[in-house]
Amino acid sequence: MSDVVAVLKKSPVIPVLAFVNEEEAVNVCRVLFDEGLSVLEITLRHPTALAAINTVKQDLPDDACVGAGTVITPDLAEASIEAGAEFGVSPGLTPELAAAVKRLNWPFLPGIATLSEAMQAREWGFEALKFFPANISGGTGFLKAVGSVLPDLTFCPTGGISVDTAPDYRALPNVATVGGSWITPRSKGGDIDLGLVRELARTAVESAL
Repeated sequence: MSDVVAVLKKSPVIPVLAFVNEEEAVNVCRVLFDEGLSVLEITLRHPTALAAINTVKQDLPDDACVGAGTVITPDLAEASIEAGAEFGVSPGLTPELAAAVKRLNWPFLPGIATLSEAMQAREWGFEALKFFPANISGGTGFLKAVGSVLPDLTFCPTGGISVDTAPDYRALPNVATVGGSWITPRSKGGDIDLGLVRELARTAVESAL
């Protein structure tokens, strides 16, 4: 769906986030937003994810854009919208999921990893796609090749991208932004260091300028 392009262009990097509770989600997202990352993808990988989306959306200013990641079924799409998610992201795309998000008129970024998948998503009306997992599926070379045959598509590559490789992706004309989890690493003990998150977020924003 083309209206998701506007969402992608709001931030040079979209953090791909997985939280264990609402408090952690709020604390981390506050730091990310303060450092200039206003588009946040909270993945549905934990039982509290939908509650975290709702809480973060209410906590941050109105110009924050909070979305749901790992949306793999129509039921999850509907639940995400009910929780307040302004956009959705999926690692792949099925006919049922495509029909559901179009019926819901929800900004949606479906994932693809091959040229055939990109062509199928395009036929179903999706002009903005998540390229996942980017690092092991051809990287920037794949996106350059796709751009030569499907120039109307826009991408958000995600998966294995780092602060060092993100600029190479963003330099491509068919890339609106990049997604990544490197900004919110967990320690061996499972914690997220807010000071480190602030530093990594600031570096990500500065590297995009």
